[in-house]
Amino acid sequence: MRALQITTPGRTDLVDIATPSPGDGEVLLRVHVIGYCGSDLKTFRGSNPLVQYPRVPGHEIGAVIAGRGPHVPAEWEEGLAVTLSPYTHCERCAACRQGRPNCCRHNQTLGVQREGALAEYIVAPWRRLYRSGTLSLRELALVEPLTVGFHAVDRGRVAAQDTLVVFGCGAIGLGVIAGGASRRARVIAVDIDDGKLVLARQCGAALTINSEREPLHARLQDLTSGEGPEVVIEAVGMPQTFRAAVEEVSFAGRVVYIGYSKQPVEYDTRHFVMKELDILGSRNATPQDFRAVIQMLETRAFPVESVISRTVSLAEAGAALQAWSDHPAAITKLQVALAGGRE
Repeated sequence: MRALQITTPGRTDLVDIATPSPGDGEVLLRVHVIGYCGSDLKTFRGSNPLVQYPRVPGHEIGAVIAGRGPHVPAEWEEGLAVTLSPYTHCERCAACRQGRPNCCRHNQTLGVQREGALAEYIVAPWRRLYRSGTLSLRELALVEPLTVGFHAVDRGRVAAQDTLVVFGCGAIGLGVIAGGASRRARVIAVDIDDGKLVLARQCGAALTINSEREPLHARLQDLTSGEGPEVVIEAVGMPQTFRAAVEEVSFAGRVVYIGYSKQPVEYDTRHFVMKELDILGSRNATPQDFRAVIQMLETRAFPVESVISRTVSLAEAGAALQAWSDHPAAITKLQVALAGGRE
């Protein structure tokens, strides 16, 4: 079968590899749609420390069950359209023992620590599968990246009475916005790209701020009667947005970080103590997040067509990854429709 391989930083090749066979408790999946993630872009650029080369990328999946191994329940029948959770967990580390396997110390994500799904077929445990009676394969491939945002919203305990500020309106930030809106919070989206702010409103933001043109602190103070927002979720990964999160959040507020900052971050730590802040990290997603995103997408309230910037074939997947690397601001979500796939 064919697969796309990132052979070394900056280089991709279409390769022929063996078609896998499902083992006990596994299904064989015919992959139809794969979404590129920011981690795939980092792998292509050579800046993902978790990756060894060569690597098949891809973990945002829309697929159809093409075969079944032993001990797979009958409900997971051939021809069923599914997506899947791309993470693993060891069941032994401190996180797993506390019932938080999404942040398992030994997690291996498809396309990062292990071979990914940008191939014509993959195998996966049936227990990691999710299905929908109405979503298309391209919508199923959007589920996983949106769950990352939904999980951050859950970590921040966002509720209907809250004002939620979201820094960054890329694909993950849009998931945060949609997750906050689904909980009926008042969502304020912050970015420096007007096009992304338009998307943010379509995803549920009540208000937007272009922080390159508008005074962020003054606008947030005005919009919150001088209190600041109850929750700030950072989905950019820049030192200035890391600091702004604790500076702008209200007293007794919650700050959630999704992004990694590429440089060390210096804080005025008095904010931590004087405001008695909850400062939280957010990693991956839980089964509850997958179910919540699928339910949200089934309402047809999410602007799928606007969020998917471009869809290419498997033959074009390498060149599209290079183009995204050259012009990252031009893409919100890039998907690959494999040959013979259906939407």
